Amino acid sequence: MTTTTMRNRSGRPRPAAACAPTLLALALLAGCGGGGGNPNYALLGLLRPTEPGTPAPAPAPAPSPEARCADMVGQHGLAGTTLKTRYVAAGTRRPGTATTGDFLGGHCVVTGSIDPRTGVDGKPYAIGFELSLPDDWNGRFLYLGGGGNDGTLRDTSLSSSISIGTPSPLGQGYAVVSTNAGHEGTSASFGADPQARIDHAYNAHDKTAQAAKALITWRYGKAAHHAYFSGCSGGGRQGMMFSQRFPDYFDGITAGAPAMRVSSGATIAAMWNNRKFTDIAPVGGDGKPVLSQAFSNTDLNLVADAVLAACDAGDGAVDGLVQNTRACRFDPAVLQCAGTKNDSCISAAQVHALKDVFGGPKDSAGKALYVTQPWDPGIRDAGWRAWTLGTSTTGTPNSRYNVLMVDALVNEFFTPPDPAFNPLAFNFDTDPARMQAFSAVYDTYRDDQLTAFKARGGKLMFIHGMADPIFSADEVVEYYERLAANHGGIAATQGFARTFLVPGMAHCSGGPATDTTDSLQAMVDWVEKGIAPDTLAARASATNAYFPNRTRPLCPYPKFAKYKGSGSIEEAASFSCEAS
Repeated sequence: MTTTTMRNRSGRPRPAAACAPTLLALALLAGCGGGGGNPNYALLGLLRPTEPGTPAPAPAPAPSPEARCADMVGQHGLAGTTLKTRYVAAGTRRPGTATTGDFLGGHCVVTGSIDPRTGVDGKPYAIGFELSLPDDWNGRFLYLGGGGNDGTLRDTSLSSSISIGTPSPLGQGYAVVSTNAGHEGTSASFGADPQARIDHAYNAHDKTAQAAKALITWRYGKAAHHAYFSGCSGGGRQGMMFSQRFPDYFDGITAGAPAMRVSSGATIAAMWNNRKFTDIAPVGGDGKPVLSQAFSNTDLNLVADAVLAACDAGDGAVDGLVQNTRACRFDPAVLQCAGTKNDSCISAAQVHALKDVFGGPKDSAGKALYVTQPWDPGIRDAGWRAWTLGTSTTGTPNSRYNVLMVDALVNEFFTPPDPAFNPLAFNFDTDPARMQAFSAVYDTYRDDQLTAFKARGGKLMFIHGMADPIFSADEVVEYYERLAANHGGIAATQGFARTFLVPGMAHCSGGPATDTTDSLQAMVDWVEKGIAPDTLAARASATNAYFPNRTRPLCPYPKFAKYKGSGSIEEAASFSCEAS
């Protein structure tokens, strides 16, 4: 026979005899046996009367993960949002396009569209997102940052762009989301629509994060116990934006090469660098300068070797890396040819161009418009060339300065847009003013307090390559020192924010560097276990062209990895983090 135990307000059991005919008891009289029949009469309609000996009905079977995935389309409850779903069975897919390695577990891939509309330019817009929900959820939520001009959905089966080569977070059980930032296509032409600019800056990310969190709660019946963000470049900017505009959304944010001043600093530097290199480029058959030939690969190798000669030994080991970055001093004039240009020297014009580029852009009065660039042997890498010089053998350049940065400048960063603008005509006295309106909305370098994010216990990690040719590592150092000055110094600031510089690394990855590190796991350990990252274990891939499989500790700024004096220079164990 089934019995019902009554409890008092303290939660302790109360005998049935204690039931008194109060107002509540009158409604529950049958529960005290006053009904003269089976004591299982309905209690406020919650219990059904049963005959003695009648077996309880079997519980309805729980819907399968595949069914839950399909049900989300009609039951999600999000306003202004349409969803499509597809279920991926366990053992049928690997991360990304991998053809070897571990398969992913079963998961639901949700593709969403928020607030579809027609822009003032007549084009369709919507905030798109992809959310992967694993059957075997670890209780965590990860937001993958985008990059470039956005406009695509990052594959949520992959790791963050600052953790390429590390295990798939989805494969580890994270619920993972990415967004197109409010528009389709990688062109910045969406800048003609004012709302698309706002979506790209912050609104699309706000709405994507909210939608993802709501769907996670719907799918699992509870919210994520911790939320993380990880991204690089434009994704790094997005992480900083969250720490400032929406400081309660994420417990831990990893911002790689954050584009803090992209619309008012780094893009100016790109135009400056493009001009300086174009000015010294040889003229091709069509009478136009061939940008890619401003420096040959031989020239760049000369510069890289000279930087190493000046700075490599500063960390105690001659190993092809400049670890003690703060102590590095280099003047390219040491390479200037005494006579005719040859393969063992560079011309006076090349020397001057390098000094101008690494010294940072200036207006005609000599006022700095962006930070300096650090000298690093990563200048020899193809990733550095791709941004600065490109590979085109004609007068039509294909460097990313000319392709990606000019696109963003003329369509989005200028207010109003100026699609016909000639980048070589950029006026460093007047054109920066045309970028200030959007900078106030888009850039993240101004807030060096992060008061609300710190107060709620948020953790912030910067990772930046020393050979990054678009967002200078000197920028993240300058920002971090301002942040530290507002929080009692670097030692105190490291309680919630740390910076890791990666010698040799180009933009987000690549180069003569140990460029692979599992920053997500380091962040989880920091947030959930209180284990602050005193080092990040980093490695070069097996296919790294410079030193395959090398390992190094990445050290929190201002420390650097110093050789202990013994042991293999290929092994992290031979180095320790020391103050410079």
